[in-house]
Amino acid sequence: MKLISQYYRAERKNRAVILNMTEENPGATLLDCGCSNGDFTTKIAYRIGTQSVYGIEFIDEIAKEAEENGVSVYHANLDCEFTIEDDTVDVVIANQIIEHLYNPDQFVKEVYRVLKKGGYAIVSTPNLASVHNLFALLFGKQPFPAHASTELILGNSFDPKHGLKHGSKGEIHVRVFTYEALTELFEYYGFGVEKTVGVGYYPFPDVIAQGLARIDKKHAVYLTLKVRK
Repeated sequence: MKLISQYYRAERKNRAVILNMTEENPGATLLDCGCSNGDFTTKIAYRIGTQSVYGIEFIDEIAKEAEENGVSVYHANLDCEFTIEDDTVDVVIANQIIEHLYNPDQFVKEVYRVLKKGGYAIVSTPNLASVHNLFALLFGKQPFPAHASTELILGNSFDPKHGLKHGSKGEIHVRVFTYEALTELFEYYGFGVEKTVGVGYYPFPDVIAQGLARIDKKHAVYLTLKVRK
């Protein structure tokens, strides 16, 4: 239970980091990739100051909720080409999305394509090389975010979710990144990496974890990047 509570606190902190990385721009067009029900999307839009808010979501029931929250939603799979014109978006958000994709290269190329020159993307994902994942490997366990089965969570008896079934296919992590892999992927496709932040540092308590994540972001729970075209 303690690990679960730490997880939710780290998740909230990571969302705060994403909001702080945005830039005020009332004229901006925002695209939230994997917008879910739109709750966080609308918070990002409010922070930026824009009313031009779009999202991509492939689960129809959830996409409908996002539309009810004022997000214009493209019902699509992020492994495919976006049905969005070139150079039309100012800000792309991809929070806890890239690890679910079978073709992250395609995704990064599409993000680059739709962004205007000078536009930026904020990308956040679990860190394969986090301290708690390194300890899991040391004890012969599966890293927490690296899913070995498409049916259930297995291979790590330390995980509070061990033995539970995945809620949906959208919850399965296909590729999990280290700091170096994530930054090199975006640089390879032409992005400049402006800022990288580490969030969370299991199993340490919040105050200590925040300090450790600042000092050693390459082993934090979450990796969050701001990249610019």
